Amino acid sequence: MRASLVALKEDHPRARWLKPPGPVATGLRIGLLGGSFNPAHEGHLHVSDVALKRLGLDYVWWLVAPQNPLKAVRGMAPMRDRMATARAMTRHRPRLRITGIEADMGTRYTIDTVAGLKKRFPQVRFVWLMGSDNLATFHLWRRWQELAGCIPIAIVMRPGTTLASLKAKAAQYFARTKPRGARNFAYGEPPAFLVLEARRIPASASAIRARALGPPDRGV
Repeated sequence: MRASLVALKEDHPRARWLKPPGPVATGLRIGLLGGSFNPAHEGHLHVSDVALKRLGLDYVWWLVAPQNPLKAVRGMAPMRDRMATARAMTRHRPRLRITGIEADMGTRYTIDTVAGLKKRFPQVRFVWLMGSDNLATFHLWRRWQELAGCIPIAIVMRPGTTLASLKAKAAQYFARTKPRGARNFAYGEPPAFLVLEARRIPASASAIRARALGPPDRGV
């Protein structure tokens, strides 16, 4: 059902004219950082900054998802609010571009989004970015091995994970891929997997939401 919906939308004239959030010149290296951004925080900026510097990316697109299939609907802020928060956080960072392109494409799963972007912008070298805290559940993503086979994936280390603890199913799968240097990573053929170690920023969306709610009311 989802695949047929994507195919239908890609055949629609509006899909062929899907507007990118920034330049898409031939050979540009663009990182894709997907998520709910509920809300956007310093951790997202950190992952983006590390990837820009270490991978030599030209831009990073923040793909604000209408609804993450692995996250609860309850507590999810409206997409317009999440987009506004992300734009406010990146207003002085021209190489970070905020987009709700998944809503425009009608995609729900990352594999469909990536396939659609590669089809629409074949001249761009895309890299999928994510924090190491997402690696433990990566094998639950829809057609995750197919995703790994169509785009290079860079992991930025996050607090609470270490290289020694990256024993998730996906990490073991990626361990079999051929190592590549960071600067030319975007030009490599997938499957390609790269771990980027950097200063760790403890910010998380769940912690920010918890602070916003305040301490629980325990009565008198």
